[in-house]
Amino acid sequence: MTGTATFVLHSHLPYCRLAGRWPHGEEWLHQAMLECYLPLIRSFRRLAGEVGGSLGVTLNMTPILTEQIGDPLMRDHFREYLQQHVDRARGDVVRFEGSGLRAKTASFHLARYQALQAFYEDEIHADPLAALRDLEASGHVEIASSAATHGYLPLLDNDDAVRFQIQTGVQSHVRNFGRKPQSFWLPECAYEPGLERFLDEAGIKVFFVETHLVTGGSARGKAAEPMVGPYGEPPRLPPIARRPDSLEAHGGTTFRPYWVGESSVAVLARNERTGRQVWSAEHGYPGDGVYREFHKKDSESGLHYWRATARDVDLSGKAEYDPEPASARAREHAEHFRDLVKGELELYEGGAQEPGSVVAAYDTELFGHWWLEGVEWLEQAIRLLARDQNVTLTTAAEVVRDDPPTARIDLPEGSWGSGGDHRVWLNDDTQWTWPEIYARQRRAETLLRVSTPATRQLARELLLLQASDWQFLMTTGQAHDYAVERFNAHCARFDALAQAIGTNRADVDGLVAELGALDNPFPDINPLLYSQALEGAQAGR
Repeated sequence: MTGTATFVLHSHLPYCRLAGRWPHGEEWLHQAMLECYLPLIRSFRRLAGEVGGSLGVTLNMTPILTEQIGDPLMRDHFREYLQQHVDRARGDVVRFEGSGLRAKTASFHLARYQALQAFYEDEIHADPLAALRDLEASGHVEIASSAATHGYLPLLDNDDAVRFQIQTGVQSHVRNFGRKPQSFWLPECAYEPGLERFLDEAGIKVFFVETHLVTGGSARGKAAEPMVGPYGEPPRLPPIARRPDSLEAHGGTTFRPYWVGESSVAVLARNERTGRQVWSAEHGYPGDGVYREFHKKDSESGLHYWRATARDVDLSGKAEYDPEPASARAREHAEHFRDLVKGELELYEGGAQEPGSVVAAYDTELFGHWWLEGVEWLEQAIRLLARDQNVTLTTAAEVVRDDPPTARIDLPEGSWGSGGDHRVWLNDDTQWTWPEIYARQRRAETLLRVSTPATRQLARELLLLQASDWQFLMTTGQAHDYAVERFNAHCARFDALAQAIGTNRADVDGLVAELGALDNPFPDINPLLYSQALEGAQAGR
């Protein structure tokens, strides 16, 4: 046996229900449903009919995303969105009739939209969460959880707030998927020492961090030997410069799980080479010239008819897209990836004299949305790895269960963001948000000591204003003004409700109904989990 491999897919979108459609708002979810989540679920179901055991997929579904996918209003709005795309593609088939490649691509778009519409309505009965539950129950995938609204845990600066994010997330996961999660994606992969104790309280077995937190950590106990020997680069793609991902003088390796600190929770980190092979601007698969160009759209229908062509070609010079060679290239890249995973495992085993595990971690929204052919690539990569006798596909929890850690590690503080620290979420553009959050957390300590419709809604608004998405969007500039507006709106809703509760206003029920019509995630939310006065963590068990 050479080793094991698992794909970890992180699925998350901000809370956008009734908060605009386009360019910011519900369309984020509708796009991801149409282009990512439904195609992936369909691929996993197809693979489940071929592969007897695990597909090696640990699919993180953040609780706030899951709540929106299951929301009836969002479901109805998605149906409208999907039908609009079917209609646009049908119109393009007529418009481009007889125009060669453009007509071929229009027919390609129509066929895939119609197939996904039929899959959604007839095969999974408009219930993606049930389809995922079935895939986990059959042992083909593992569904991981996260903090309730993807709050940036190290900067919340309050144990009760951190615990409430984690415990509410786990509670939502159980309600939606029918079982407690074993794996946990830290929002933004942001870690600070001590977070593992909150995960331990919640029954989590393993969580994920970025590569540099493990390779820069302090490992204690049995250590693997450094990897030695040349790396055999698979054919077709140029080599990528890399630092050996091994145990150095004081660091850990991403090929092994570790117990974190003195806890009974393990950590796994992203394998650097498999990550770069997809994300590298120079050598990453999605940048191949035959793949669909995401940024150029038809001015009438909004559909895509161009290919990436080359990095030095601007949008005006992009060549027309042909789905057939793009599909063939995705299959070639899947073969390359299989060889890449095997090479990584062989290199580690040769140096460490023990099998290792490759954790290939990506954002789910890459597959199908940014990289149209990525779903086909992933399906074929799983199929090829499942057939390989030297690689065992497994999930994160199975890695820890079947090959438990033999060492402990003390992780440094950090995240996946620029600089590996907190600067994306704490900087000159976002610094003003954190005192606002802290003030409302202190207010919550006083008010969230009873469970009433008003305090349950107050707890929702607190979680929503804590979401890391607002600082991220402010920093990146993707939707700065929208993020500021959303953050301020949730703060104002919290304040209005807190004042009504604190002064026993007669109209509090009307305000709860008004806000509940806008913000309704976590229907079984328990505000009592917030207070240490009610034994904090124990109340959530």
